[in-house]
Amino acid sequence: MNKSKLAIGLLVVGTLTAVFGTVLLFVGPIIIDDQIVKNLVIDPKNEMSYTMWKDVPVPFFMSVYFFNVLNPTEVLAGEKPMVEQRGPYVYRKRIQKQNITFHPNHTVSYLEYRSYFFEPSMSMGNESDVVTIPNMLVLGAAVMMENLPFALRLMISTTFKTFKEGPFLTKSVEELMWGYDSKLVDFLNKWLPGMLPSTGKFGLFAEFNNSNTGLFTIHTGKDDIRLIHKVDSWNGLTKLTNWKTPQCNMINGTAGQMWPPFMTKESTLPFYSPDACRSLELVYQREGIMDGIPLYRYVAPKTMFANGSDYAPNEGFCPCRQSGLLNTPPVFISHPHFYNADPVLLDFVQGLQPTEGEHGLFIDIHPIFSKSLRETGKISEVMMPMIWFEESGYIDGEILTTFHTNLVILPMVMVYMQYCFIGLGLATILGAVLLRYREKASVKDTVNIADAHKLQTETLIVNDKDKM
Repeated sequence: MNKSKLAIGLLVVGTLTAVFGTVLLFVGPIIIDDQIVKNLVIDPKNEMSYTMWKDVPVPFFMSVYFFNVLNPTEVLAGEKPMVEQRGPYVYRKRIQKQNITFHPNHTVSYLEYRSYFFEPSMSMGNESDVVTIPNMLVLGAAVMMENLPFALRLMISTTFKTFKEGPFLTKSVEELMWGYDSKLVDFLNKWLPGMLPSTGKFGLFAEFNNSNTGLFTIHTGKDDIRLIHKVDSWNGLTKLTNWKTPQCNMINGTAGQMWPPFMTKESTLPFYSPDACRSLELVYQREGIMDGIPLYRYVAPKTMFANGSDYAPNEGFCPCRQSGLLNTPPVFISHPHFYNADPVLLDFVQGLQPTEGEHGLFIDIHPIFSKSLRETGKISEVMMPMIWFEESGYIDGEILTTFHTNLVILPMVMVYMQYCFIGLGLATILGAVLLRYREKASVKDTVNIADAHKLQTETLIVNDKDKM
């Protein structure tokens, strides 16, 4: 083959390869993003992603910690409560969506049921462990009845005494979690219906097990991927009615398990929590890696449970106490151990040691308020922590492998391919140039040899003439 034609061919091939690699450099991320969008849309046709959304296969666990009161008698005499943390008591959480209904406006409604199963091997103790905590029935009633006429409050106090119910309760973990028989509960349900959240056994999580979180309607992302998983309504409501300002009554963000893709460090994670009866929002903190998968960590800002004096937008959640407490009568919600709360709260109770690592709320993406009743003795008006729990989940097994392949390996291969095409194209162009250069050099050498031979011949001719 003619070396000149070969060089031209290599030059064309190299140029096309380099151009293809350069185009891929810009188009590649668009292709990947497009595939992510197609596969994330909540649609039964997306078999894998839809199945993961419907029957969440990621292991979820709820770890429960009790603040065991060590000096209940002394507390009744007016001394500062002393508590010790007991636990965790770990429960595997199963999540399953039912009554799934798709709507023409690209939303889908569902009921998400949750069930819990005790995991002894992961727990620091057993459900038979006995702990002493504040009695929600007595102290909760104290708060709800404080504005009632004295005669009615006296009657209720007498009722507590009749059923031998005091301000503290000593029960097994299992009874406190999932319910215990109480004659007082039966009495209240009969004569004061609606006062208690349960009509059966009374327990802190009795209404959690085998229950749903309400009817959620969320966006599927089919029309706009930026809306995927965002709540359209909850129990038919597009806003709440239990708080004092429109801002506090807003239902923002997602249902708290998934968010729209393409998060940035400027993004936030808003979500609606039925258990907290309000919307919450996490903010970016730092980058991280889990099992080779890059991630962003989002944390709860200090303003989440700040009172209206420290953070004006929270004024609608008042009447407020110290910052760090969310008023949901008859209890208050806070971070564990009063983390990120007003330091004065730590002076109310002995035995608390808040740290960010143990008690801060975060997501990696990829207290009873008591008022005196007759049966509470001289108990002081304090914020006493009773229980805290955390929910956690992690990706493992085949799901982890799939995520690692799709989120790490394939994008990495795409990047390598882009630069390989560009490198190969440039190398081919360089080869074509060198080949062309060598060809010209070879032709020049041939011409020089021919010229030298011609000169030699002419010299011989001259010499021959001289001899004649």
